[in-house]
Amino acid sequence: MTSIPESDQVNNYNSFAEIYNTENESSLENAYYERPATLRLAGDVAGRKILDAGCGAGPLSKELRDRGALVSGFDKSAGMLEIARKRLGDDVDLRVHDLAEPLPYADGEFDDVIASLSLHYLKDWGPTLAELRRVLRPGGRLIASVNHPTADYCIQRMSGHRPNYFEVYRDVGEFEMGGTTIQLAFWNRPLHKMTDDFTAAGFRIARISEPQPDEAGRELFPDVFYLLETAPSFLFFVLEAE
Repeated sequence: MTSIPESDQVNNYNSFAEIYNTENESSLENAYYERPATLRLAGDVAGRKILDAGCGAGPLSKELRDRGALVSGFDKSAGMLEIARKRLGDDVDLRVHDLAEPLPYADGEFDDVIASLSLHYLKDWGPTLAELRRVLRPGGRLIASVNHPTADYCIQRMSGHRPNYFEVYRDVGEFEMGGTTIQLAFWNRPLHKMTDDFTAAGFRIARISEPQPDEAGRELFPDVFYLLETAPSFLFFVLEAE
């Protein structure tokens, strides 16, 4: 991954929504690592009102709904939400909305907010976390997963670069999905910056998790499963609204 200027083709999920959805449904990192880990942290969600912040094509929303949660979701990409509506039906409140903007929900509306691999698209977490805190009831939870702060740093070091771990910096990577090359950009930040932002927004850190991948993925991905066994790609937080 390397830092490059902004481009209309970076994070343009509308242009590759179907390809990304297909990859997300069955990939090792999503289907057998991030999504199962998030669901385990959420626990028993029956009857809980949950906001899926950055819901994409809706695979996590569907899992939560199947477990009895009352789910709402939003995403910046209209193309991804079109797939989500086909997956979830018209009875689920899904909205096109940017995570970086004030949220169109009432104060204390939700028991839980889940931000699954969405916060790392933002340079400044402060305003967004304040909004996520606002729409949570007192004692509600924010369950968040983000790129692990050491993952990109190690990749950069192995490729001959030496980024400053303590800085917030943007990286753009090219990924092959379904025979198509797509560009995704993320903002990387050190662990202490994440935890400082969480507490400044009024959250108590209840848990930090570096989970193992789901064992069911071992047989399906025998050549790469060990990579997630020995080094985490994502970092998970359970945060309680104070």
